[in-house]
Amino acid sequence: MDSTMQEGPLLISGIIRHGEFVYADKKIFTVTADGVEEATFFQISKRAEQLAAALTKLGVHSGDRVATFMWNNQAHMEAYIAAPSMGAVLHTLNIRLFPEQLAFIINHARDKIIIVDSSLVPLLAKVRDQIPSVEHIIVHGRDHDGVLGATLDYEALVDAERPGFQWPLLDERSAAIMCYTSGTTGNPKGVVYSHRSTWLHSMASTTANSIGLCERDRCLLIVPMFHVSAWGVVFTAYFSGTEVIMPQQFLQGEPIVKMIRELRPTISLGVPTVWNDVLRVAENNPEADLSSLRAILAGGSAVPRSMIERFRDLYGIDVIQGWGMTETSPLAAVSIPPGNTPHDQQIDYRVKAGRVVAGVEIRVTADDGTVLPNDGKSVGEFEIRGPWITGSYFGVDDPEKFRDGWLRTGDIGTMDGEGFMTVSDRTKDVIKSGGEWISSVELESTIMGHPAIFEAAVIAVPDERWQERPLCCVVLRPGATATAEELRDYLSERVVKWWLPERWAFIDAVPKTSVGKFDKKVLRAQYAEEQLEYVTLS
Repeated sequence: MDSTMQEGPLLISGIIRHGEFVYADKKIFTVTADGVEEATFFQISKRAEQLAAALTKLGVHSGDRVATFMWNNQAHMEAYIAAPSMGAVLHTLNIRLFPEQLAFIINHARDKIIIVDSSLVPLLAKVRDQIPSVEHIIVHGRDHDGVLGATLDYEALVDAERPGFQWPLLDERSAAIMCYTSGTTGNPKGVVYSHRSTWLHSMASTTANSIGLCERDRCLLIVPMFHVSAWGVVFTAYFSGTEVIMPQQFLQGEPIVKMIRELRPTISLGVPTVWNDVLRVAENNPEADLSSLRAILAGGSAVPRSMIERFRDLYGIDVIQGWGMTETSPLAAVSIPPGNTPHDQQIDYRVKAGRVVAGVEIRVTADDGTVLPNDGKSVGEFEIRGPWITGSYFGVDDPEKFRDGWLRTGDIGTMDGEGFMTVSDRTKDVIKSGGEWISSVELESTIMGHPAIFEAAVIAVPDERWQERPLCCVVLRPGATATAEELRDYLSERVVKWWLPERWAFIDAVPKTSVGKFDKKVLRAQYAEEQLEYVTLS
């Protein structure tokens, strides 16, 4: 029996048309050095139509890659709308990559146009002579030095056109957006999101069992727009009527606390290292006011229990962990406690990686591919599938990353009978000591509960007797003191004895990746090259 339902493609342009009509007066706020600029959803969508007309005159056709090298701001949002809605492919470039990786990605994607913020021109100039596919560079803001050679002015291009560009009717499975992995091992790999996957991901982000973005929200978007499509917020905003605050380059604790006080967001998204810095500033600033926030969504790496407790106890803010990756668009699991959870037990759920979001499936597998039970005890690799999960990489065969239609995530842990995931490590970070696993994630989270510790990262180092043992690298809070013996004693009351690290390094800061995660490969290299000073306890 056939369905009698109407059919139509799920397109990004459909999301935009909905937002500009139903939520026309909702606003996007861009923070600048001189204040805050505002524009409505309707104004931004009309400017996106003008940008699409300009790109068409520059020879951009269906499937061509339009790259952005930009901060989180209004113009970047206009490009987010224009490129995929006109049938091109938006390619967000990571502004924090090394020049060699940046050139590799631009060439691998065969970008035709790059839109760049003027403050980032010097970074792009380092690779200008190495990216032959790029026909035009459009500069947003004033480009005074001319180091890129001939460029086009963003505002002049947009102002020369009129609104009314007709978004074409596209195949919903056609490419809309490209993001590359951060390249922590080997070259970055491209992931291509379709219009359909983006539409479904946006809808999933509005459900109360995930992020729950809605018309009553104003979102402070700290996560970079070059990182996994800003976790989908740009399109979800038009889908749900959520206003957005764009912080540009002002991503440190002090300006973020100021934004929260003055612009009153209800929810904010960012990596745990940012939230650690926000806590540091807020706790020492009597003018800090975080009361507008109903929740913080933290993702990219595990959130320490101590951080969740401090936001709850000091400010009454719920910290929600989100688990996902570039390959998953990224929403896959969210750590919202079940509805009947007593208040004093909720944090036991919030420290987990998350609960599986409707629309995707997650399983735990052994090394040989055997599917393990969801008993909260069986440890294996998480595998995932669903309509916004990648099935392959752009232009690269990587069969080891896929098994029977499931994406192998590289995350190791357990899943319980309620669908909650506990991530104990990445496959590349796991510590195998005497034939047993030690969770670097749990050690880091526990040691960061010590009042003297600001950051902690744990790596595996070779050991003659046990094969590998943990080396704990810690950053002390300003003015705080602690010895390795004191920290080990603190841990001894909270983890099993054989997990206790013998080796301790006191460092100035934990190295960070381009998206703000702890960069353990740098610490491992420093150890291997005997550049990491540490003490060994007996």
